[in-house]
Amino acid sequence: MKFPFPHTLKQIATLINCEFKGSEDFEILGINEIHVVEPGDIVFVDHPKYYDKALESAATIVLINKDVECPEGKALLISDDPFRDFNKITAHFKPFKKANSTIAEDAKIDEGTIIQPNCFIGNNVSIGKNCIIHANVSIYDDSVIGDNVTIHAGSVLGASAFYYKNRPEGYDQLLSGGRVIIEDHVDIGALCTIDRGVTGDTTIGEGSKLDNHIQIGHDTVLGKKCLIASHTAIAGCVVVEDNVTIWGQVGVKSGITIAKGTVLFAQSGLGHSTDEGKTYFGSPAIDARAFFKERAYIKKIPEILQKIKNL
Repeated sequence: MKFPFPHTLKQIATLINCEFKGSEDFEILGINEIHVVEPGDIVFVDHPKYYDKALESAATIVLINKDVECPEGKALLISDDPFRDFNKITAHFKPFKKANSTIAEDAKIDEGTIIQPNCFIGNNVSIGKNCIIHANVSIYDDSVIGDNVTIHAGSVLGASAFYYKNRPEGYDQLLSGGRVIIEDHVDIGALCTIDRGVTGDTTIGEGSKLDNHIQIGHDTVLGKKCLIASHTAIAGCVVVEDNVTIWGQVGVKSGITIAKGTVLFAQSGLGHSTDEGKTYFGSPAIDARAFFKERAYIKKIPEILQKIKNL
């Protein structure tokens, strides 16, 4: 998430009331999660296990809960609670804006697009040409919809990320300041949910088709011409490359890459990245040919035991 204009290290430190290391006029351009940071971004870290990863990332400002040596060319914001202060920054630059109508005044809806009754179109939403948005669809603030997109009834685009910190008093949610982007020629079935990014974008690539009852987690990037069958749930920060087919009731772990041309058979549970063009099945999912070969061997066990008994 980029700021509307650059800010200085001192300005951000003042905003969150914390100490800093580095020149007070060190330029800050935005905030981002570790997997999408760029130079000029703030990244936060609050566990020693991930200090090195954050300090060595592309981010040039690290919001951290320990006074450590500052890497050359970078700056530190030293906070007693980086999670809390990351939320403060998000809330400052991307505050919640209440809706005053079912279709926001600043929403941009291009020619040929049909919005059916009882839809909600939030602030700063952009919808392209020749789309059909069926009844009772909710499109939250800042979402971007391309041309020739169909979204069926009851789907929700842009809900908050499922991202929480466990505190003694309860779970604390990381605020979501990102977007949902739907590219051209995408079909989204009924009752699908696509969460917005925490700081970046959750993206559905051009020509992809989603069945009914599908969950796409925050910051996941779905490639072009993917097919996803119903009751599939993809966690946050997953990269799904082009031409992937996922059949029904598949669960996908966060932070992995599903390589181009992968096929996941129904009811699989995928917890690792895949190889290009391969087919997987099972939970945990493995190469489908290996799975079926194993099943064939298992079926032979009674026959083998009987032969042993007869010896």
